[in-house]
Amino acid sequence: MRTSLWLLTIIAFVLCSVSAEQALMAQGGYDQQARQILDAGGFGGGIIVHLGCGDPGAPGLTAALRSDESCIVHGLDTDEQAVGRAREYARKQGIYGPVSIEQFDGKSLPYTDNLVNLIVAESRRAGIAGVPMNEVMRVLAPGGALCAKRDGHWNTIFKPRPSNIDEWTHYLHDPSGNAVAHDEVVGPPRHIQWVDGPRYDRSHEHTPNIFAAVSAGGRIFYIVDESSLSSIRQTPQWQLLARDAFNGTLLWKRQVGGWYPHIVNWGQTPRQLQRRLVAVGDRVYVTLGIHAPVTEVDAATGTTIKVYDDTEGADEVILHKGILLLAIRSVTDERTAELARWAQMLKRRSSPADKRETAEPLVKRLRATESEGAKSVVALDARTGRELWRKDGASVSRLRTNSLCAEDNRVFYQNGGEVVCLDLNTGDNIWSESSTALRCVHEGTAY
Repeated sequence: MRTSLWLLTIIAFVLCSVSAEQALMAQGGYDQQARQILDAGGFGGGIIVHLGCGDPGAPGLTAALRSDESCIVHGLDTDEQAVGRAREYARKQGIYGPVSIEQFDGKSLPYTDNLVNLIVAESRRAGIAGVPMNEVMRVLAPGGALCAKRDGHWNTIFKPRPSNIDEWTHYLHDPSGNAVAHDEVVGPPRHIQWVDGPRYDRSHEHTPNIFAAVSAGGRIFYIVDESSLSSIRQTPQWQLLARDAFNGTLLWKRQVGGWYPHIVNWGQTPRQLQRRLVAVGDRVYVTLGIHAPVTEVDAATGTTIKVYDDTEGADEVILHKGILLLAIRSVTDERTAELARWAQMLKRRSSPADKRETAEPLVKRLRATESEGAKSVVALDARTGRELWRKDGASVSRLRTNSLCAEDNRVFYQNGGEVVCLDLNTGDNIWSESSTALRCVHEGTAY
């Protein structure tokens, strides 16, 4: 009789488990549940931690939380057997690696500070519920979220972004050109937060592998050559990359077209190449090629929002108060032909560019050709792309590289021996004065 009762109990438990599983699948399955959690947590890529990943049915949710390649999912559980079941499930799904499972003590989360983007907790087991809230907030990155299930409903708590940390939106910090952050948290390094490649340049004597690193909205963006480090002769593979700033997770990448020849001596690489990338809020502004127009990119996904008309040859890009300010050098036939000659020359097994003495006159010709073209300073409405004003001809014919900057309602640049100040919205000339090299503007003073 007792045996029959035990069998009935086991069968009822199994039927209940199957019914719960079927009910979940009827609601769209784990993918739908994961999507709801990700949307509630404002997740846009990075590291997800799933507490209680060994509960019945939980491994399916752990796997579904990896919605795309920009996600790394780490499941935690206190029970050794539950960890084993969750690992086996991930292996059968062919996703173990980007999705991994580990046992923990139920109290301390095995991460450094400010690392995790999303924590998912639905278990009622005492071991899982024992993680204190201050421990959760310690490991969450600024802007990260805790999604916890209570009484059948998901509740979301966000970790606020501190007001005393700064962003580095332009090559020289911000539109003013004053390369000093307003950050009160940064200090001497105490530990490594994360590491990723490339660990080395292909050569310290040639065009650098990385250009124009900027940060905004908890992400970093940079242009990098991802070709093999085995030889300087390898054809470059330039990419625009976005990573999570707090844990280094690769969020997306975009191919960049022809860039400056990679075999040129680093000291002869144009300085303004560093000023072709700007990130502000949820937008990135970049030239996806050496002569390419300025493109507005979604910072979260890497998709193109718009390509700005008549911006081919933009050497410098800054964004100030919703206005794009561009220093443009027209793309002449000679500039295009010279870069094409270099591209063909670098495909050969041997070329004059291989030796310094034969490369030097070729580099001089390249630099001279790239310096050609009519100059202009252009202001565009960043949202609509509408041109607000343009300066060309004698007013910018001697425009000094890297001098374009802005503060308040003023735009500054150097034309020959004069510093010029314009109205940001109209482009009207406010003043111009003889000066030494303009470096930046700070609190109303040009330096």
